[in-house]
Order: sequence, then structure tokens, then C-alpha cells
Amino acid sequence: MPSFESFYQEYPCSYNSPLNCDRPFQTAQQIKGAKFCLECGFPATLPQEAEIKGNQGTYQIASFVGVRGLGRLYSGIQLKDKQPVIIKEYLLPNRSFNESETLKRKETFKRVGGVSLGDSRIQNFRLVETKEAIADQKGERCYLITQGIESSQTLGKYLIEKGAMTSPEVREVLNQGLQTLQFLHTQKLRFPSNQIQLGITHGNISLDSTLIKVENNQKFSIYFCDLAIWENLFIPPIIAQPAPARPEQDLKSLGLVAFSLWAGRTTNFSSNQPLDPRDNQQWPDTDSHLKQFIYRLMGLETAFESAEVARQALLELPKEDQAKSSVRSPASQEREKRLPMPLILLVILALLLLGGGIWYWLWGKKTDSPNQYIQWSGLLRNFSEVPNVPSGQFTYTGEKDSTWSYVLTQPVDNSRLGDLLTRPKSDATATFNYESVLSSNVNNPIKSIEEVQTNKKDFAITSLVDQITDKLAKKPVAYDGLLVFVAFNKRDSNLANALGGQISLEQLRQIYTGKITNWQQISPKLPNLTLKPFAPTEPEAISKFQEIVLKNAPQDEALFKAKVTKLDTTKTQNQIRSETLEGRTTGIISFGIISKTSSQCTGYPLAIADGKKSAIQPLFQRRDRRSINPSDDLCQHDDYYVDVTTFQSYPLGYPIFVVYPKDSSRLPGGSTFAQMLTTRQGQCLLSKVGLVALQPMPDDINSYACKSVP
Repeated sequence: MPSFESFYQEYPCSYNSPLNCDRPFQTAQQIKGAKFCLECGFPATLPQEAEIKGNQGTYQIASFVGVRGLGRLYSGIQLKDKQPVIIKEYLLPNRSFNESETLKRKETFKRVGGVSLGDSRIQNFRLVETKEAIADQKGERCYLITQGIESSQTLGKYLIEKGAMTSPEVREVLNQGLQTLQFLHTQKLRFPSNQIQLGITHGNISLDSTLIKVENNQKFSIYFCDLAIWENLFIPPIIAQPAPARPEQDLKSLGLVAFSLWAGRTTNFSSNQPLDPRDNQQWPDTDSHLKQFIYRLMGLETAFESAEVARQALLELPKEDQAKSSVRSPASQEREKRLPMPLILLVILALLLLGGGIWYWLWGKKTDSPNQYIQWSGLLRNFSEVPNVPSGQFTYTGEKDSTWSYVLTQPVDNSRLGDLLTRPKSDATATFNYESVLSSNVNNPIKSIEEVQTNKKDFAITSLVDQITDKLAKKPVAYDGLLVFVAFNKRDSNLANALGGQISLEQLRQIYTGKITNWQQISPKLPNLTLKPFAPTEPEAISKFQEIVLKNAPQDEALFKAKVTKLDTTKTQNQIRSETLEGRTTGIISFGIISKTSSQCTGYPLAIADGKKSAIQPLFQRRDRRSINPSDDLCQHDDYYVDVTTFQSYPLGYPIFVVYPKDSSRLPGGSTFAQMLTTRQGQCLLSKVGLVALQPMPDDINSYACKSVP
């Protein structure tokens, strides 16, 4: 299947992938009844409680789950019997499909969306059960209603969370997969149109179209879904359409899935290219017979005639321990007998040392220090545990285009952060209402502090606290920071690679004051390319950049103001994408707040070096818990996160404070609000909207550390 980045190019998405972008979801959350993304016009996600009428009943949306293949997933119920269902929504957006194409594909979808046994028997052959296929008569959407299997457990996500499968586990995946393919390829199957066909190819087997259900005893079952016969209907016509699949293609695809599961990854880390099964170094060496079998399945050696023949050969393979012993030749066994005892002892010692090194690398690198979470364990669990909350209505403030103004609008836990924080403690009568202010002087954005000093507001939230008086107190509640990014196009050589994924504060100062105007001035290895510095429009971000990078030097600030283009971060990302799609090598460099720049893949966020210190990259790859590098696929947004411990040393990081009066005669609204934000619940919420917690939390923001607090 073509890359998602090539889909829907008619929509100027900042993620380069409207289907996988979270902004259509944000639009639906923020604006009731919104049908299109505010940024690019792509169809928005369906709202909660939306109803879809089909021939077999009416289905109601419960929540948006995510994206799989060419469609968006929702959990829901069938209203008549309240049975849970999974709804897969396919899109035919009008900029990508004309009217006749849309009509034709809708009609085809209703005829072929889903298969069952031709004789109407009910039999579990591990294909996701389809209830019905529905085409919206007037809109640009189609729906496939399925039931019975958890929607989010794809093998792709399983691989990210659990790592490589063992040889016996891979054998079981192959056993079940081949059994299902044998069924698909040979049985009489019925389509929704009642047409019966003898055998069908899947045509779309991958890590993301295969689901896994793990039982309590750790046994698992795999299920195929998203068959090509209906999935490919939603590939835009501008994209080259896949050729009709043949049964041997299913075997090859299943073999590739097995290879990836066994290797534990899909990408060669050194080249950032897909794993090549012809490269022996990419294979585990624990089961030579399984390797030989997968080679045949993929057609790299004598191919199997059918799924039935392949499965029979799989069941006859020697077990893993037999495979290990069988690779030892008689000659090697004879040499082992002749090894002198001192040499044997040396070999044993070397193996022990090697094993210890591997143990340290695998476990010492990834195991958390017992003392790492002392601060976390000392926090109150949630808002309800905060004592002595005063009654009353408190009004607080921040700059209009500040980080805080932005994160309050972000969706979190099926609501907006701002809504959750208006009345954070349900059993108290305290309410906290936010009103932003706009400074008249964008180079000195501290109007919010002035509002507190003059008693117009009860407290403020800001990172700009250098000029507060001794009558005000400040309490840090989270970290914010700036990420500097350059164009990131994995398919070509790019600036991120050429820079080694990093840049220094001094180089940034010279770039943003016009002293460096060509990338080759930084290094002869860089392209001979005009350097185009951009800055975001948020006054708070600009002020922190001037403070940290330009050291508030008046002359440098004047040059910055004169030479640098200020543009909204999203628009900068769109311009980078536009120049890249046109085949141009773009020289743009920009920066922005973490909450707007960390979850995108148009620009690569560079590690930052301060003087002679090593460069610091605070974004980490989730599975290996290591800092990212330019070979990582940042379009997989769930695969990386901000490492709190590392961020505490990041040169472009800074705290966000609650600022409130020290006056004891006033109700302590500010100090109480700050206390709530520094509970475990508060820190989790702030982490989920793009801020960085004050202290390390166990695992990540999606783990039990955050799910355990209401």
C-alpha cells in the first residue's frame, strides 16, 4: 500500500497525513457540530452520540479510538440491544474524489464490505466478524460495523509495546495465520450482496491489519481484518492502485509479518530503511529451521504451493531446541572435544563477561532507579485530597497567546483542560475562571503580572517572572520549553541528518541575528543553501528565546526583530511541507513551544548544545527509552515522549509559574490552584497537553501512573 504521506495531498495538513492528524479530532471536540478540520478542511471526526443508521439497526458513537489502515475507529453500541460494536469510518473527501468516483465506490463498498461463510454456518476462522457495511447517502463517509475483537490490539502496536516475539510465538502466529488463509483461499464465501465466491485473497496482510487477543494464561489468537477488496476502495484515485492480489501474495505478506515480529522491528536502525530479509544480520539466530521456512513463505527460496501445504510443512518443522543442536556440524563437535581445559575456562569467562555486559545494557539501561520517583510518591494523589480549598469564584489570567492559553483549549480525558480546571474539586464551591490579557508591547509581555499586582485578577500563570515584586509569590507547576526544528524528509538527504541532529545556542544566536545566512557557514558538509530563520507569533515564546539565546542583548534583539519572519507555527510547518512537496530543498529553521511542535513530523526537533557541553535531546523513543535521532519515524506520534529527567537539563527549557499575592488578607486562590496542579492528577493532566512534569513519573503519561488517578 502507498505511504500515508502521499494520501490526501489536496489538504494542507501540518502532519503531512490528514487521516492520522489529531487536529480533526480537536476541532470536533472544541466546536460542537463541526464537520471539517479548522486547519485544512479535512473531514472532522464524528462526535460522541452521533448515530449511524444501517439496514440491521442504528449504531451510536461512544468515543474515537484511533486510526487503523485507511479508516478511523470508534467504539459504539447497537442501540436496539446495547451490544458493543467497533465502527470503522472510511472517508471519500471531496477534494480527493469527484462525485462519480464517490458514488461508484459507495455502491461497491455496500456490495463487498465484509464476508461470511457461503452456507451461512457460524464458524470462527479468525477473521473479524462484520455486521454490515453502510454508505452515507449524502456525505463522504462509509462505515464498517464489526464486533467481537478489541480494535486497538494490532500486531504493530503489540510489537512497539512488547518487543520481539520468541521463536515459538512466531511459529504460533504463522500456524494461525496459515489456517485462516487456507480457509479464505478455499471456502465458499458470501458477500453482503449475497454473491457467493469460491475463495478470496486477503491482499492486505500487515502488522496493522492483524489483531492479537492475549488471554490471561498468555496464550493468544490473531485475527485478520481490513481485506483489500473493500479497504482499497478508499485509496484516492490520484494514487497508483494496487494490483489485484493473488494467494501467493498473502503467503509472502504473512512471512514478512513473521520476520518483523521475530526481529522485533520493521526498520533497519542504521539506514532507516525497511528491514531487508535478504540481510542475514537482521535475523535472529535461534531457530534455523524457522528462518528457512519464512524464506520459503516469502518466496526467497522455493515457494509453497498453497497455505495448506505451507501449514503442513510448518507443523513438521523440528522444535527450536532441535534446530539449535542441528546447526552444530560434526567437525565443530569434534573441535569442542579437543579444546584444552585452560581455553575452555577462558571461553567461559568471556561468555560470563559478555553476558554481564548484555544484562547491563538491556536491564541497567532501562531499569528505573528506586530513588527516581521519591518526589512523585510524596505528591497528593488527586484534586480531592487538597485540603482547605476556599469557597468563591477566582479569576486568573495569562497572556492571550501564551502557552497556558493554548493548553487550556486542548482535549484531555474526553474534555478540555480548561473545563476540567474550572471546578477541579467537585465537592468544593471554588471555581477558577481564566481570562487572558493582551500586552500592548509585544517585546515586554507581562500584562498578566500587572493585572495581579493591581488586584484586577487573583493570580496569573506565566513563565515570565523576572520583574515581579516582592509582594508576589511564585510557585512552579510544570516545565515548558522551545524546540528548534528544520525540515525533516526521511526519503531524501535532509538538514536534520546533515546537522547530526543538533545545533548550538551560539549558532542559533548567529542565525537569528543575520550573522549566518547560508547553511554552509556552519559546516562545509551542509548544503549551499540560503538560511531562512522563522519565529513563532507567541510573545512569551519570543521573550524566552531572546532571554536564553540572545541573552537579552539590545543590539541582538534589534537584529532579531529586523531580520526574522514571525509566522504561526502551523503555517511554518505548512510552508516547509509545501516546499518539500514541490521538490525544493528548504532552508527554513524555526522554533516553537513544545505543545505545538513535539507532535508533528514536518520538522525535526534538534538537540541543543550549550557551549562545550554535550547536546541534549529531550525527546525519547518510547520502546528503547533513548533519545531520538534523524533516522526515527516521528510520524508515529505514539512512539516518542519528553523524558522529564533529561528535560531538566535542556538549555531551552524553563518553568511555568502560578504567581499570586502574598497578602494574607486575601483568599488563597492562587496557592490552592498551584497545589492542585502539583498533585499527581494535576501533573498527569499537564503532561497530556504538552507540558513537562516537575518530576519523573513512573513509565509514561499513558501508564498506570496517570490512569490510577481520577
